Amino acid sequence: MSCASLSRLACLIRSSLVWIVERSAHHNRWYAVTPVAKGIFALAGLAAAYLAQTPAAALTVAGACFVAAWLGAGVRLVWYLRVAAAPLGFLALSALSMLGSVAWSAEAGWALRLNPAALTQAVMASARALAALSALLALVLTTPLSHLLALLRRLHCPEVLLDLMVLCYRLLFVFADASRDTLAAQSARLGFSSPVRSLRSMGLLVSNLAAQVAFRARGLQTAAEARCSDGSLRFLTPLFVHTGRHIALGSAAGVGLLMLAWRLSV
Repeated sequence: MSCASLSRLACLIRSSLVWIVERSAHHNRWYAVTPVAKGIFALAGLAAAYLAQTPAAALTVAGACFVAAWLGAGVRLVWYLRVAAAPLGFLALSALSMLGSVAWSAEAGWALRLNPAALTQAVMASARALAALSALLALVLTTPLSHLLALLRRLHCPEVLLDLMVLCYRLLFVFADASRDTLAAQSARLGFSSPVRSLRSMGLLVSNLAAQVAFRARGLQTAAEARCSDGSLRFLTPLFVHTGRHIALGSAAGVGLLMLAWRLSV
């Protein structure tokens, strides 16, 4: 592994995705829109992805959800692509795994075999997954966690699950902070000035992160116990204006996605 690749890896850790998601959720044109309307739109997008019977229909649904988040909500294209890069890579690997298989034979041993007959199935599954991903990104990149919790609490989700969501989300920021601080300290000491030093610095970073996250998580627990926190976690949510109009628009957009998927599948 070269010094340049290690430096790029360090830059990726610095620009943590959790910070991008949080900034996007608080800086978009749909921030003041009730989460009920956005939830209806995302749920309709998931249903439309399942309803689509052709790759063209699924890709059209994915494009509609992407345009809604990019042009409608004003989510930055760079942020959208950075958040979508990881699941898209996983989706590409999954599609390739559907096309090939590893088989054993006495003559050739272990060999990779391609299955051209599975191409249609792989394309259809990938298109549907892409449509579902676009629908979820339209919700996640435009809705802060506190708004989502308010929506889930109105849907009578168990309080234990909501508390676990908050704690896990908070620990993501703890992990990102620990990575950023360690990388800053290593860069200040020229830890990435050569390939050998870069490899050693990355090894120290990985070994130190577990201890740092555990220590900071224990600090969060101590702070909660010091405040006698023995109930569910509560957050103040803003009062949304024009709620009825936004729900009507979200429902109409969701019905439009369903009709689009059905019409293109016929």
